[in-house]
Formats: sequence, structure tokens, C-alpha cells
Amino acid sequence: MKTSLIALALAAALPFAASAAENLSYNYAEADYAKTDSDAFKADGWGVKGSYGFLPNFHAFGEYSRQEIDHTNLKLDQWKVGVGYNQEIANATDFVARVAYQKLDPKHGLDFNGYSAEAGIRTAFGPHAEVYGMVGYEDYAKKHGVNPDGQWYGRIGGQVKLNQNWGLNGELKMNRHGDKEYTVGPRFSW
Repeated sequence: MKTSLIALALAAALPFAASAAENLSYNYAEADYAKTDSDAFKADGWGVKGSYGFLPNFHAFGEYSRQEIDHTNLKLDQWKVGVGYNQEIANATDFVARVAYQKLDPKHGLDFNGYSAEAGIRTAFGPHAEVYGMVGYEDYAKKHGVNPDGQWYGRIGGQVKLNQNWGLNGELKMNRHGDKEYTVGPRFSW
């Protein structure tokens, strides 16, 4: 009877086991150098990112960056918080979908609230490297007669893992207008 109860308890717990593909973690904290290169302006600064996996296939995430526009004292703050869904589709590959609330605050006038949604894949190449690619859409609400255009974007990145916890992550986000955002920095995963 005890053996049957233990087996039943283990079988019931299986759906709640972590479901990320092998060598992928959704628990991390990252510090970044951030750079934006667009037709309107160029800026650089710093940023932080983090993610925490909860339930078998879900993770919460957040990002913040502060950049200074070149040749000015103007600051540009961007942040987002959201939730993601990850599902293993191969031994070392996850399908990932994420939605987020985000804010763009130029610190010299209007600030904009909006959302983003994206989907893509993350793949680990053994315990020492991973790559990811996402396609997304972001839009901001109209404010005081100014209505930023919603836009599609692509985001690619990769991580070189120095050991089980530490790695170096790099990312490029680009929209259809050719605007680019780069980040690179150390990541601590657990």
C-alpha cells in the first residue's frame, strides 16, 4: 500500500516538474552595457534584466535600461515587466512566447506606456552555449496627440556559459526601420 501511494504521489508530481529543455534556465539576473542606434538618435548606457521560472512552463521577467543620448544631457529610460511561456520542443530547444507591459520615458517630455508580444526559440548547444531568436510586436498608447507607430521587430542573442552559473550574454534587437538596440553583459543563472 505504501509503495502504491509513493508511486501515485510521484506520478501526480510529474506535471509540476520543471519543463525547460536541457541546459536552459529561466532563472537569471543580468547586468548590461546598452546601446541604441537609430535614424533619430544614438545613445548608450546600462541596463539590467532578470527572469524567474515558476510553475512548470512559465516565467516572469523584467528589464530596465537607462541611456544618455549622444551629445546631449538627455536620458532615455525603458523598462518592461511580463510573463512568458516555455515549452520543450526538442531535447535542447524550447518554444518561448512572452507578453509584457512596457514604458518608454525620454525624461524630457512625454513618456509612453505600451505592450509587447513575442515568440521564438531558445536552443542550447551543450552546457557551454545557447542562442535564441524571437519575432515580436510592440505598441505604445497615444499621449497628448503623439502616437508612436506600433512596429514589428526581431531579436537574436546568445550566451557563452563560463560555468554552471556564470555566462556572457549578447543581444541585438532590430525593427523594420533599421533601428538597432544592443546589449552585452554578464549573466548569473541558477
